[in-house]
Amino acid sequence: MAKKSMIAKEQRREKLVAAGKMSKVKLHNRCSICGRPHGFHRDFGLCRIHLREMAHKGLLPGVVKASW
Repeated sequence: MAKKSMIAKEQRREKLVAAGKMSKVKLHNRCSICGRPHGFHRDFGLCRIHLREMAHKGLLPGVVKASW
C-alpha cells in the first residue's frame, strides 16, 4: 500500500511540475514497475532488480551480459 501511495504522490508532483506550480528539483525518480526509488537507471526507467530480471529474459534490446 505504501508504494502505491508513493507512486501516486510522484504522479501528482509530475503534474504540478508540468503546470509550472512546483520545482522540477523536488521530483524523485522511481522504477516504472515497482516504484522503488533507489538503484534507478535513467536509461531504462527501471530499478536495478527489474533491470536485471528483464535483461536475463531478453526483454531489453541491446543489453547483454558482460563476460571477460
